[in-house]
Amino acid sequence: MAATSLVGVCRRASAFLKAACSLVNPKDAAHSGCRSSLSLLLKNTPHVTSFLQCKLLHTTLSRKGLEEFFDDPKNWGEEKVKSGASWTCQQLRNKSNEDLHKLWYVLLKERNMLLTLEQEAKRQRLPMPSPERLEKVVDSMDNLDKVVQEREDALRLLQTGQEKPRPGAWRRDIFGRIVWYKFKQWPIPWYLNKRYNRRRFFAMPYVDRFIRLRIEKHARIEARKRSLQKKKEKILQAKFPHLSQERKSSTV
Repeated sequence: MAATSLVGVCRRASAFLKAACSLVNPKDAAHSGCRSSLSLLLKNTPHVTSFLQCKLLHTTLSRKGLEEFFDDPKNWGEEKVKSGASWTCQQLRNKSNEDLHKLWYVLLKERNMLLTLEQEAKRQRLPMPSPERLEKVVDSMDNLDKVVQEREDALRLLQTGQEKPRPGAWRRDIFGRIVWYKFKQWPIPWYLNKRYNRRRFFAMPYVDRFIRLRIEKHARIEARKRSLQKKKEKILQAKFPHLSQERKSSTV
């Protein structure tokens, strides 16, 4: 309908131009009228075709449903699925905030899919194909969270000069432990606030003995861990002597 109406308009315009040209120069009326009508037709016909093409073109985005929670059908039944390495902090530091925001949701979507796959494998009592993919995604999300926290800390230090997101101070509690106390606003002054006055930011002298015992306990735990690590290394050296010799030669 639009094409036929447009052609009719072109015909009427060409007839009007032909009549006007005949009044000016009767000899060249036919030739000029043909040229003008042809030029108008050539100018307007591409618009008609493009209009029809745009009308028939569908440009809406494709939406998916619950199949987003499942792996690609190509990987169904496979024991191993190829996957890349996890994102490191150094790689993520080179990304912009917008890219990190997009990457977080991509990793979250992948994590949900892998958790669904893991649960389905447990239900069917089958091994999950390439379970290391979930560990890589979790490591990538942890590294991304660290990078974002680093940027927030740097921005806060630049603007306010505070290390912590919430202002506070290091104080000693009644057990002698040094803890970070976060400041907060109170509706009444501190000397009228009974709840605040019940707090004790000091330790009595008889607590010093228990502080020494706690430090001694922590030192014993660390010493026990180091001794167990040395015993494991000796057992491995006795079990694989050639590896220990190669290690010594490489260090020298």
